Amino acid sequence: MGHCLSCFKEQANTEIVTTQRKKDEMREIVTTNQVPTVMVSDYPQEEPLLHNNQNNINSHRNMQNANTVNSYDETSTGELTIIQKSHTNSDKILKPFYQKLPSLPRTMSSISSNESRISENKINQLFDLYKDSLEDAILAEGIENLCNDLQLNPDDFKVLVLAWKLNASQMCRFTRQEFVQGLKNLKTDSIKGVQTKLNEITSDLTRDSENFKDLYRFTFKFGLDVSIGQRILPADIAILLWRLVFTNNEPPILDKWLKYLEKNPHIRGIPKDTWYMFLNFCEYIGDDLSSYDDNEAWPSLFDDFVEYENDQMNQNITKTDMKIED
Repeated sequence: MGHCLSCFKEQANTEIVTTQRKKDEMREIVTTNQVPTVMVSDYPQEEPLLHNNQNNINSHRNMQNANTVNSYDETSTGELTIIQKSHTNSDKILKPFYQKLPSLPRTMSSISSNESRISENKINQLFDLYKDSLEDAILAEGIENLCNDLQLNPDDFKVLVLAWKLNASQMCRFTRQEFVQGLKNLKTDSIKGVQTKLNEITSDLTRDSENFKDLYRFTFKFGLDVSIGQRILPADIAILLWRLVFTNNEPPILDKWLKYLEKNPHIRGIPKDTWYMFLNFCEYIGDDLSSYDDNEAWPSLFDDFVEYENDQMNQNITKTDMKIED
C-alpha cells in the first residue's frame, strides 16, 4: 500500500538474496563449462540506499565487504583457477593473469651506436705513445714513429691529409688538443681506424674539388713557422709543399712553375695571395700559356713566369728555324 520502512527493508533483503543467488549460479556455470576467458569479473551494482536509515547503510557495507569478485586464470594445463579479489584496497594483490612479457632486444641502431662510440681515453693513450718526454705534444720523432705505425713515409701525401684533419697549427708538431679532437672528428680511436679514414679521405679528394681547395689553403698555413710570426712561406718550403699537395692531381704547368722558382734564387718567399691564386692560375690556363692575359689582376710573379716561359718557347722556335735553314 504505502511506502513504509518495513517494506523497504523487505525489498532490500530480497535484492541481496537475489544477487547472491546469481553469483552462485555464475560460479557453477564457469566451473562446469570451463569458460575460456582469461578473467571474468562480476562487480555488483551498488544497491540503492535510503537516506536517514542506518540499518540499511550497514547492511549494504557488510554485503560489499563479505562478497568478493570471482576472477578466473587459465593455467598452462587449460584449467581455470578461481581467484578471489575484494573491492577494498586492503586485500591481497590479484595474481597476474598473463605471463610476464620478455624484454625486447636492443635495436640495430642502438647496437651500432654503441659500436661506433669513440673513447677519448683511448685517444689520449694513443697520444701518450708518441708524445715528447718533455712536452705535451707529438714532435718530429713522435711523428716519425706514428708514420711507421701507419705504414707511411713522413713525406707521404696522407700525412699532410692527417695534419689537415687534425687542424695542426704547424709542421712537425701535433698538440694533445689537436690530436684528440682530430681523431674524434674522424670517429676513430685506433691506428687501424686512422689508416682506414685516411684511405677514404684521400680517395674522396680526387672527386671533391671543394674539399681539395680547403686542403690546399690549409697547406700554406701549415708550412708557416707560427712561433716566429711567419707570414710568408719560404720558397724552398713552398716548392716542397706544392709538390706534396698536388701528389694525386698534378696540374700540367706545375713542373715548369717549380723549376722557374728553383732557377731564380732571388724569389725568397711566397705570400698567401700568390699561393691561393696559383690554384686559380692552374685552372685558368691549363697547359697553354697563350691564354694568359697579363691585364688581369694576377700577381706579378705570374707575369714574370709567363714572360720567362714565352721567351724560352721563342728561343726554342728560333733555334729550330736556324737548324732548318742550315
